[in-house]
Amino acid sequence: MPRVYKISYPNGKIYVGQDITDSAHYFGSASSALVEADFTPEQLRDFTIRREILWEPATATKTEVSMKEVEFIRALRANDPAVGYNRWPSYRDAAAPSSTATGSSAV
Repeated sequence: MPRVYKISYPNGKIYVGQDITDSAHYFGSASSALVEADFTPEQLRDFTIRREILWEPATATKTEVSMKEVEFIRALRANDPAVGYNRWPSYRDAAAPSSTATGSSAV
């Protein structure tokens, strides 16, 4: 069963991802380097994370699951480096209108 989930870390940061394998032990693919940089070696010795299912339809295509994942990443600001570990879509793109949408051009 496909699902979109949120991983919560002890520092309050989050990661939003998708799982189409229906695996109980899958905890996402946040960058280990980004996560480890936020904790001391001692903190990493006793480390608890939480996985919360945000969306779990009975059926959905891979495209639908991917679209819902991006929707949650943006809604929860998981791509904002101050809030989460998602790096795509870029936070700049999620927060600011594109130059195409505003009619302006880059200089």
